[in-house]
Amino acid sequence: MVSISWPRLVGRPLLYSISAFASLGVFLFGYDQGVMSGIITGPHFRKYFNSPNSLEVGTMVAVLEVGAFITSIAAGQVGDIIGRRGTLFAGAVIFGIGGAVQTLTTGFYVMVVGRVISGLGVGLLSTIVPIYQSEISPPNHRGALACMEFTGNVFGYACSVWLDYFCSFIDSDLSWRVPLFVQCIIGAILAAGSLIIPESPRWLIDVDRDDEGMQVIADLHGGDPEDLAAKTEFREIKERVIAERESGEGRTYEAMWRKYKRRILLAMSSQAFAQLLTGAVISYYAPAGWLGRDAILMAGINAIIYTLSTLPTWYLVDRWGRRSIPHMAIALGATGWFMYIDIPQTPKAVVVCVIIYNAFFGYRYIEISYIFKILPLTVRAKGVSLSTATNWAFNFLVGEVTPYLQEVITWRLYPMHGFFCVCSFILVYPETKGVPLEEMDRVFGEDEREEALENESEVTSLIPDTPRRGRHSRGWINRVIGGTNTRALYEPVASSEE
Repeated sequence: MVSISWPRLVGRPLLYSISAFASLGVFLFGYDQGVMSGIITGPHFRKYFNSPNSLEVGTMVAVLEVGAFITSIAAGQVGDIIGRRGTLFAGAVIFGIGGAVQTLTTGFYVMVVGRVISGLGVGLLSTIVPIYQSEISPPNHRGALACMEFTGNVFGYACSVWLDYFCSFIDSDLSWRVPLFVQCIIGAILAAGSLIIPESPRWLIDVDRDDEGMQVIADLHGGDPEDLAAKTEFREIKERVIAERESGEGRTYEAMWRKYKRRILLAMSSQAFAQLLTGAVISYYAPAGWLGRDAILMAGINAIIYTLSTLPTWYLVDRWGRRSIPHMAIALGATGWFMYIDIPQTPKAVVVCVIIYNAFFGYRYIEISYIFKILPLTVRAKGVSLSTATNWAFNFLVGEVTPYLQEVITWRLYPMHGFFCVCSFILVYPETKGVPLEEMDRVFGEDEREEALENESEVTSLIPDTPRRGRHSRGWINRVIGGTNTRALYEPVASSEE
């Protein structure tokens, strides 16, 4: 038998390959969010489910978030125990099982069960993929790579809508079963790929698998284990892990909330407003108000523009930062206005407003992409799990009540979401552009607060020689970073500093 030797990826090819694979994870739950938007308007679907009312439709669409909410809370603990890669595999397998149940559904309740199961997988993936991506990305490219993930999410939504459109020409129940079956294929690909990609080096170092962690870091820096930049990054991460252990900082949710409450609230509120800005409304119910196949076609055109609008963020996020812009509120207000005056041009005007909204919503993702890296390694998975759980809770709320609100408050729905947009404008602060994960304390002023507390305790302590490794380790890291992205300036700590 002739053996095949596959080329070993290192450096940027490895980083981009991992990012592309991670994008498949967000493609998957982007697909799952969008696939129902075209299905629920189809005649065969409505006939099979006995013309479901608005609450039944809302339940079938939004119940996915119930499962996602449950596992997104657990994902923090799971990700710390079995690693980022193992959590990816588990999420992909569960998602595929849920897709199979939906495809073979025999009625409303089986569909609901299938959506919940898929949600369990989505909750794991939506929590762990951004963590994994942030932990393998260099600080000067992390924002761009996160935006690539979001493009993958929106592209998944666009693919689901266009598949719904083409399958709408099938004159049988396959018109809605085929799009649901594609979920199983995507889940299988993701599960297989998760067995190939490297584990997060930060997680490996955190569980004392230093040699493996160093190897992954070396591979990401070009493959040379003697590379100075790779060694510097390894030392930075290891010093941070040791400092956090010596500080006695707990890893419980209670300890995390007590020390990092500001960051947790910032992460959770950003995710909540991401849904209240009506992105879920557009994704789930974009065809609403149109008839038949034209509804899906309009959603498909909108999805293409939505996807294209995310591409500039690849370049802009690490140059302009992550703060929001107000154009979405204007577009949403205009949508409500045109629906209120109800003139012959209203349908076309609403389409234009929605397209403008989605174009700027694509840019807005640079505002929320940063929240996955503002927590330290000890509590990062747990903090992101709370943030993601908030996302799915509000996603469920929006998905469940939107069909009802569209009937009751009609045009007022869109200005309401525009108001939420204005509220979110001031949320994203401070800026984290180009900041390494180990230096987030400096951004939030916690280095200074901790140093002040240490100085105070030194004055009053009966044991003046108490070591303060945590402060010194961050001090030399600051000198290494020097306020730039250059990592080749590493020098060992002088003995006089110890």
